[in-house]
Amino acid sequence: MMAVLYILAMLLLFGASIFVHELGHFLAARAFGMVADVFSIGLGPALWKRKVGDTVYKIGWIPFGGYVALPQMDPNSFLEGQGSGSNHQPSTANDEPRALPRVSPWKKIVVSVAGAFGNVVFAFLLAAVVWIVGKPSSLQERNSVVGYVATNSPALALGIAVGDEIIAVDGHPVANWQQILEKTALVPGREVVLRVRAAGGTEEREIPIATEKAGLGVWMLPGIEGMDPCHVASVYPNSGAEAAGLLPGDQLLVFDGQKIYSRAHLSQMVEAAAGRAALLEFRRGDEIRSVSVESTYDETLKRHLIGIQFNTIGDLDFASLSHPTPWAQVKGHASAIFDFLRALATPSTSGAAAGAVGGPVLILLMLWLMLKSSFILAVWFTGFLNVNLAIINLLPLPVLDGGHVVMNLWEGVTRRPAPPKLVNALANAFAVLFIALFLTLTFRDSVRHIVPPVRRWMAGEERAAPVPTAFEDKPAPAQPAAE
Repeated sequence: MMAVLYILAMLLLFGASIFVHELGHFLAARAFGMVADVFSIGLGPALWKRKVGDTVYKIGWIPFGGYVALPQMDPNSFLEGQGSGSNHQPSTANDEPRALPRVSPWKKIVVSVAGAFGNVVFAFLLAAVVWIVGKPSSLQERNSVVGYVATNSPALALGIAVGDEIIAVDGHPVANWQQILEKTALVPGREVVLRVRAAGGTEEREIPIATEKAGLGVWMLPGIEGMDPCHVASVYPNSGAEAAGLLPGDQLLVFDGQKIYSRAHLSQMVEAAAGRAALLEFRRGDEIRSVSVESTYDETLKRHLIGIQFNTIGDLDFASLSHPTPWAQVKGHASAIFDFLRALATPSTSGAAAGAVGGPVLILLMLWLMLKSSFILAVWFTGFLNVNLAIINLLPLPVLDGGHVVMNLWEGVTRRPAPPKLVNALANAFAVLFIALFLTLTFRDSVRHIVPPVRRWMAGEERAAPVPTAFEDKPAPAQPAAE
């Protein structure tokens, strides 16, 4: 019975995210008096449809997507069915041309952007629910301890060390990393003064440090991050971690005699050990254990790994609730997405970023896991999905809303529309690419996260399946997705 409720909740949250996106397009188009032939949630043949007025409302059998067929917009791909025709003489169901009035490029741009706007509004509404109800909290929401200092960073040169506690920013007291980020982002200058207390001590010192502009133009502290725990989600075959007997669910505590403050901190210490055996302390259930573990050099990532995948859902404390503001949540979601896109576009991190991409299987699996943990976590994750949908859809690629924006900007500047046949050909070509990407990610996610537990279940093994790494694990060196 609970499984059925989880499935219904997943369909509701995911379907609502698609619905608000398409509703944004639909309402903006109708506000400008444009014709809407089809309002579809899902792609492909209809499971259900009904015509109301001049619009056919339907639910497609492929749930990952949707569209509003607007014949006065740019030509669409085959994914959106027939009826697009040309820009100015779309066809009816009987192939009779319709004389529809032209729509100015700026109106079509507004309609294109309205879908993303609907997702952002929905994300803020979901974030408001999380803010009011509260969500399980992370270490960064409960303390202001430095969990990572990048090698060769200004912070390291100024004497900031892992384990130090930041107690004030420009004289304003702070109690957690959310407050540190907010104070740093709002500072009028380009330098802040941190009041820092050394780990395990009482002495305080003030350290001036220049800020750097990160994603979305936000000013942040360079090379410093907060704490996060190291929970094992899965162990790679033929790795040092497997040889040491580590299992999913273990929490790594001490490496080579040093307390582990974050996943990135562990990565630094593993690199410093450079393949030699090191003592690792970890918690398994209520027991603290010690093992010797060796790393191996990964030619692709160009660093040493002990061979574990992290489970970032384990970052959360379900006994302590946090109440992040809607703005802080949406800003955090957007920053994570832009960080990922930046990593994907950077040659040194593109391979790791591509490996960390999740498709529909992983998205639904994450929703499933979060629903089993806490409904409010699923609401929070749905907020992330909506910000993701908004940003990805505005990329300037055919098929996506950003592609429509580019075409209409072209029309606005040149005073003539882009050739409909060229636009349609590009849209169909990119539709094929997106379908290929969809199938590739579905296959890869299934092999990674569905096939192994099924094999263990068929073999009669009792050990629980590894939990996949949560979406916010970053592939950049400062926050590795795997170690």
